[in-house]
Amino acid sequence: MSLYESQNLRLYNSLTKKKEDFNPINPGHIGMYVCGPTVYSSVHLGNCRTFMSFDMIYRYLKFLGYKVRYVRNITDAGHLENDAESGEDKISKKARLEQLEPMEVVQRYTVDFHNILDQFNLIPPSIEPTATGHIVEQIEIIKDIIKKGYAYEINGSVYFDVAKFNIDHNYGKLSGRKLEDMIANTRELSGQSEKKNPQDFALWKKAEPEHIMRWPSPWSEGFPGWHLECTAMSTKYLGETFDIHGGGMDLKFPHHECEIAQAEACNGHTPVNYWLHANMLTLNGRKMSKSTDNNILPAEIFSGENDKLSKAFSPMVIRFFMMQAHYTSILDISNEAVLASEKGYNKLMEAVKNIDLLTASNNSSWDVNSWVQKCFDAMNDDFNTPVLIAQLFDAVKQINLIKEGKQELNAEDLKTLHNFFKGFTFDVLGLLDQAEETSVSKVPELVELLIELRAKARDNKDFATSDQIRDQLAALGIQLKDSKEGTSFTIQ
Repeated sequence: MSLYESQNLRLYNSLTKKKEDFNPINPGHIGMYVCGPTVYSSVHLGNCRTFMSFDMIYRYLKFLGYKVRYVRNITDAGHLENDAESGEDKISKKARLEQLEPMEVVQRYTVDFHNILDQFNLIPPSIEPTATGHIVEQIEIIKDIIKKGYAYEINGSVYFDVAKFNIDHNYGKLSGRKLEDMIANTRELSGQSEKKNPQDFALWKKAEPEHIMRWPSPWSEGFPGWHLECTAMSTKYLGETFDIHGGGMDLKFPHHECEIAQAEACNGHTPVNYWLHANMLTLNGRKMSKSTDNNILPAEIFSGENDKLSKAFSPMVIRFFMMQAHYTSILDISNEAVLASEKGYNKLMEAVKNIDLLTASNNSSWDVNSWVQKCFDAMNDDFNTPVLIAQLFDAVKQINLIKEGKQELNAEDLKTLHNFFKGFTFDVLGLLDQAEETSVSKVPELVELLIELRAKARDNKDFATSDQIRDQLAALGIQLKDSKEGTSFTIQ
């Protein structure tokens, strides 16, 4: 029997605004989609928190024995400045400013994204599709929405008709907004756009002459709307209705609201059963912002090269800090908070070492099975990692008592404690012990060293050695990619 059959998992569903029993569409199998990054700059810490939260959720679902298809996309086109309907594509703008091809920008920051997430010990998703790899699917969805009467074409662009959709459906049900209120608040904008209503959103945009990224379509040479991309990729790999859709709280409106509308317009029913949203990360009590210099990047934390924290902190200390707050709550990062997390993390890792040294007795003076269920109860309550961590520290006390001879556990209970203490610490929370973390964090440095050696071999026309380095790295799941800018790598 799988663990999930003996546990009652409950999730807070952003759509219904309440906790619900989790019942997957197909017993034992879960489809989960999470909105990934727009790869035009280095991934920031707030995004890392979101992806780390869903990594924890992915881990726990797998820990329970579910087979999970986890899809997390890469947005590499169509996301305009300020999440708006007009303006420049974020990737195109970066390419123009740095005099690069857009796909060079995409490659650079996709590699950066993967490297940072590797250091935080995130498990890669099952599928990581890109927006540009699914232009055909997006065009077909637009055709279908037009055919159903919920979209219109004007001047080569196609817009979703929100008012018409709202006659038969409920636009705003995820965010709790009412269309009539939105119309009243934007009435003065009427006539300033080619759209029928300011609330209408783009499914396809005709490219202006200066727009670099463009594709042919029945309506114009242009590019897809940002919201459409996720509808195309999620339904392609998970079906018209799937179990879980996740993302940051800031995506609830308009992005996720528009996803629901597009899918319902096509298929006539809701696309997702459970909507989960991770909350934001603040820095020293204020919203993170580059413009106000209240910002810090993961690499700056790892190196200590910043003016926000007193010293460098390892990726696992930051991960442990993130797990100490519930994923739906706002979390504030400060020097004092991270220093306290470092102490807690070190204490937990010390217990990991001590548990391997414990010896069994003939009887037990502590109810281990009750403790195990309390850990499950915490995670079954909408993935409550703060309560789980409190339970782990309760076990730390017991481990110290056993080590000191003041507590006893028989062989069976000791094995249970060993398995679940490490299971919840490493498999669910996704932490690494210090020795493992050191080895993982050194991987990028070692790969860069091998890339240098390979470059020297190629310069010396020693292609056998060059190919050997490339092939042996590939066998380890490290893919090299050569370009005129140099050699980059991704870790699979």
